[in-house]
Amino acid sequence: MSLFERYLTLWVALCIVAGIALGHAFPALFHAIGSAEVAHVNLPVALLIWLMIIPMLAKVDFAAIGKVREHWRGIGVTLFINWAVKPFSMALLGWLFVGHLFRPWLPAGQIDSYIAGLILLAAAPCTAMVFVWSNLSDGEPDFTLTQVALNDTIMVFAFAPIVGLLLGLSAITVPWQTLLLSVGLYIVVPVVLAQVLRAGALARGGAAGLAALLARLQPLSLVALLTTLVLLFGFQGEQIISQPLIIALLAVPILIQVYFNAGLAYLLNRATGEAHCVAAPSALIGASNFFELAVAAAISLFGFSSGAALATVVGVLIEVPVMLSVVKIVNASKGWYEQGAAVTTLNRASPRRRAGR
Repeated sequence: MSLFERYLTLWVALCIVAGIALGHAFPALFHAIGSAEVAHVNLPVALLIWLMIIPMLAKVDFAAIGKVREHWRGIGVTLFINWAVKPFSMALLGWLFVGHLFRPWLPAGQIDSYIAGLILLAAAPCTAMVFVWSNLSDGEPDFTLTQVALNDTIMVFAFAPIVGLLLGLSAITVPWQTLLLSVGLYIVVPVVLAQVLRAGALARGGAAGLAALLARLQPLSLVALLTTLVLLFGFQGEQIISQPLIIALLAVPILIQVYFNAGLAYLLNRATGEAHCVAAPSALIGASNFFELAVAAAISLFGFSSGAALATVVGVLIEVPVMLSVVKIVNASKGWYEQGAAVTTLNRASPRRRAGR
């Protein structure tokens, strides 16, 4: 993890301060940016989102899906968590905490929008930072790559239906045209462009050429993320200043969701006998979110100044420190994990597993 990525939470906090200050100092500029829309999609933000997402997607080798059978237990657990548990558990947590327990302290007109933002955050599994988390937990790199490629493929088809279903259950009107446009703009098109860039880099310079391309693109991705946050908080500034507890309250269901899903994935892998080098990244992939997509979709569906946009930004704010704590937990518990009956049995049967890979 680079120095910049390690202190991402600090940079996010600085962007919050800068966004609020600039929003008050130059309100006309921010309103002009917010009005540059086509079919409710903000064009400047769409460009920034592409700059965020494409470098991350260029890391993904979709040919890795062919290796899915090598780690079928971990793949099965992670898919179950990502697509059958996480979006629905977040909808439940949002309904419980935001819709009921915290309702007296939140703006009444934004309750549904906050819940929508939480759902958007949980409906897209992380595709980029999980490579960092996997490396820090000594994870199996082939498993991580396979799982990310498979999740990205599923996301193209499943993101819109799951979000539409859960927003409907939360009694929120689903703008299907905008939602489907968001899937096209923020999943399909970036995936295609990223794979074209990846293929071109590999054709010209092999693995070294791809590494050089990613090294050039990664700073653009981080700058685009921070610039988007400045814009978001430029529009959200008044609400945050008037009610500073909002971010803390929205963080509660996100934190519970992260630890619940990570813990469940970790335990299910242990029960099925999966090796720790697969269980660790499985837990991390199961818990983390593709917050860049969530931010983009929230802006497209509900607007810059919506509670949904703010809720997704809270996910960005806490992502790094929370996931680092999950990394520490899975690393510290490796001895306990490998004492599991199913893990011990399969380790005895496989010399390769005993070697840790």
